Amino acid sequence: MAMSTKAINLASFSSVFPSSLDKLNKPSKGVQNSFWVPRIPLVKAVQSPAESDTGRWAKQRRPQNADGDFFVDHTCIDCDTCRWMAPQVFTRAGGMSAVYKQPTCKQDRLKALQALLSCPTNSIRTEVPPPDILEAQKTFPIPIDEKKLPGVYHCGYHSSKSYGASSYLIIHPDGNILIDSPKFTERLARKIEELGGVCYMFLTHKDDVADHGKWSKRFSCNRILHSGDVEACTADVETKLDGNGPWRLGQDIMLIHTPGHTEGSVCLFYMPLKILFTGDHLLMRESGLDIVAMYNRYSVGTQLDSVKKLLNLDFNWIIPA
Repeated sequence: MAMSTKAINLASFSSVFPSSLDKLNKPSKGVQNSFWVPRIPLVKAVQSPAESDTGRWAKQRRPQNADGDFFVDHTCIDCDTCRWMAPQVFTRAGGMSAVYKQPTCKQDRLKALQALLSCPTNSIRTEVPPPDILEAQKTFPIPIDEKKLPGVYHCGYHSSKSYGASSYLIIHPDGNILIDSPKFTERLARKIEELGGVCYMFLTHKDDVADHGKWSKRFSCNRILHSGDVEACTADVETKLDGNGPWRLGQDIMLIHTPGHTEGSVCLFYMPLKILFTGDHLLMRESGLDIVAMYNRYSVGTQLDSVKKLLNLDFNWIIPA
């Protein structure tokens, strides 16, 4: 494993995974696995032809939108961000997102504004400039579940460079961990700074690195990426994982090499809260677990083998990108 000069206590170990019988398929009696999963569509975000259109049409209201203030324009790439962040407002119509019901209460309006700010292509708009947009900006990063998952946040501000993928922040006594890269904004950086900043930036795979360089410069954080996914834009990451792992980040975080979606895909297992951050390796749909094989960039067979590595992990939550 290639290491930087920074001492981050990241070491490969050879012990077997925590023993548990088929955790994905046969949860322990009395224990129910919970899955916090964005409602990701079958078709992963792809660039719409309208996105490159600088004319007025591209930024106009799609006819599928309900009448009212909020709307989605023609630059939508169908990434689903708004639909899982504010499902009471947004739906899928005509192959893209649209407003099917205007927010009718303060909470629904806040969710819609959070989705607006997180849209990677700025495709969500309002007819009238929202006077409460600053209040919505102050809510990021957003706690996922303050009671069940204390100290775990959704960063919002999704980046088109990562196809609209989500990024997360773990507050940790040994140094906070930013998982994948949100779009860089100084406003979000200041809020994260108030929470203790960023010590490590763990990049699950090469698709979701987005503005990693800007975040690294802002917080002088140690970026971690598997060597199999290093490209020209990530050649300067501080820590390049080598080999098959698994590796430890401190005492309570395990990094698990799960090649398949890409050669260097790695999952992060946060043991204290039994959370598995899976990047694009694995997600949960209403119909069950899914590897989204149609977007595999390396080997479907290898990806399935990598899923088997996770079967004995004692986790209760899957949080994908």
